[in-house]
Amino acid sequence: MKQYKIKIGITQGDINGIGYEIIIKTLIDNRILDICTPVVYGSAKVAAYHRKALNIIDFSMNVIKSPDDANPKRPNIINCLNDDIRVELGKSTPTAGEASYMSLKRAAEDLKAGKLDALVTAPISKHNIQSEKFKFSGHTEFLKDYFNVSDILMLLTSSFIRVGLVTIHIPLYQVQSMLSEEKIIQKGRIMVQSLVEDFGIRRPKIAVLGLNPHAGEEGMLGSEEKDMIKPAIDKLKQDELLVFGPFSSDGFFGSGNYLKFDGILAMYHDQGLAPFKSIVKDEGVNYTAGLPVIRTSPAHGTAFELAGKNLASSNSFRNAIYTACDIYHNRKLFAEITNDPLKLVDLSELE
Repeated sequence: MKQYKIKIGITQGDINGIGYEIIIKTLIDNRILDICTPVVYGSAKVAAYHRKALNIIDFSMNVIKSPDDANPKRPNIINCLNDDIRVELGKSTPTAGEASYMSLKRAAEDLKAGKLDALVTAPISKHNIQSEKFKFSGHTEFLKDYFNVSDILMLLTSSFIRVGLVTIHIPLYQVQSMLSEEKIIQKGRIMVQSLVEDFGIRRPKIAVLGLNPHAGEEGMLGSEEKDMIKPAIDKLKQDELLVFGPFSSDGFFGSGNYLKFDGILAMYHDQGLAPFKSIVKDEGVNYTAGLPVIRTSPAHGTAFELAGKNLASSNSFRNAIYTACDIYHNRKLFAEITNDPLKLVDLSELE
């Protein structure tokens, strides 16, 4: 039987950044069409502008009005913008922010309607996209609200390390007040569920990082570890989950201890992302765990300073597409297994 080819929606991101460059560099390789049918939400005119700026000659996209019309043998694009849209490479502009929102909104609508199997989002500017229509600190928070879920987990993934965040896009001084035992427990449960259902890991082993230097040094450098993080770990263990810690972040990553775990739960953004990006370089993927739909993105920003210079790596974006496809297949297999309890399959074989 011929394998079903996944339909992937791709948002254009910021039209003045590297979004179109990484999209074009990924889709120009026809081998991507063997695993999915890509549908870009953006502008054929803007795509042509970037293609010319990058001096890429032999590439074009099939213009369609709906994912239902997508050609499985070609990259497709849905026009979401007016033809008079202005590209200003390397600049953060209100026009670019509006264009980012229009692309995201249309793609999210089609994803919710079941016209897409997964969504891959190119980078946006969290500043210029702000408006009366968009009052979120990023894609993750927007999608949580749009799909009306109680909680999600920002999960950075690669082939050998996965890092989830308890708090995401907030100022550092607010982290302590935003943490709680209940929140750590909730994020830990989402991580475990995602590693089982989305990544095919039968009994994931989770490491939880402390908040303070040296994980608080028995309370001398802070009490959050003993007051909330350790109690949260203990309660997760009561559910027979393999959760350990709290670990001191510097020693944990510096010693290579992260290789012994299937997932790592960090307390705040840079605590998890700084070591993750240092380790995986340009190979990492951002995944929003906890949604009823699949959404991935490259683990980097708009890189305005590289726009139009043909210097941006497409590795992370390409991996985001691969990861979305893998999660689709893992979810499908998990659903088949749970609907047929007589079908005994070791999910660890999917790793």
